[in-house]
Amino acid sequence: MDTLQHLENESVFIIREAFSKNKKLALLWSMGKDSTVLMHLLRKAFLSHLPLPVVHIDTSYKIPEMIRWRDDYAKRHGLKLIVGTNHEALADGMSPEKGRLVCCGALKTQQLMRTVKEHDIAGLFLGIRGDEEGSRGKERVVSPRFDDAAWQYKNQPAEIWHYYNLHMPADVHLRIHPLLRWTELDVWRYIAREKLEVLPLYFARDGKRYRSLGCYPCTGSIASTAGSVEEIIAELESSPGGERAGREQDKAEQYAMQKLRKNGYM
Repeated sequence: MDTLQHLENESVFIIREAFSKNKKLALLWSMGKDSTVLMHLLRKAFLSHLPLPVVHIDTSYKIPEMIRWRDDYAKRHGLKLIVGTNHEALADGMSPEKGRLVCCGALKTQQLMRTVKEHDIAGLFLGIRGDEEGSRGKERVVSPRFDDAAWQYKNQPAEIWHYYNLHMPADVHLRIHPLLRWTELDVWRYIAREKLEVLPLYFARDGKRYRSLGCYPCTGSIASTAGSVEEIIAELESSPGGERAGREQDKAEQYAMQKLRKNGYM
């Protein structure tokens, strides 16, 4: 069995195990490559059916092309799409100019928790990977969230021999990470193998492309000539540098992402 098949099998097993314990689950979809791969794996787990809603937290600062692609993709694939936006914070003037961690906290974390409560979502599938960013490498495959979705990264239940943290009281919110063991290259190689559709922003235009996608005031592009999935794979195989180097919230202060995720950030 090759690496991609092993990773796919493990992810599908995690998805089915989680769904067998709790049916009130949803997929958190950023429209990025990772959560789009996870959506494909969810369909594989349920024989091409997607038996759960798809949640997108829209800060109003996404690159406009992302929103157009989201709506077109959701319509073509018949997604049950839930869009959450913190209109109150935006009306009060919330923006990256208030501070990137403050803005992410209000427009992403607070709205995510509101959306979860409003739609009675007991757990979320997320497309995070351990190699993407330091705090994510500390995660468990299934992350129980106590105290209003807070992440207790210093006190996490152990996961041994594929015994995931799914046996929790009904009031404990779960974050489920089927891609935690994947790498960025694994994801792109899987996209190539499965011939998956991804946002065109990942492909080079005028010598630049996006390696990681987020809000436009906080996300920079990289120099690149990679215009296809195969060219992106070749570029990653030969180019050093962190995937999130263009994400400004990661640079806001030391341990910025860990502080955000401790309070319930995705």
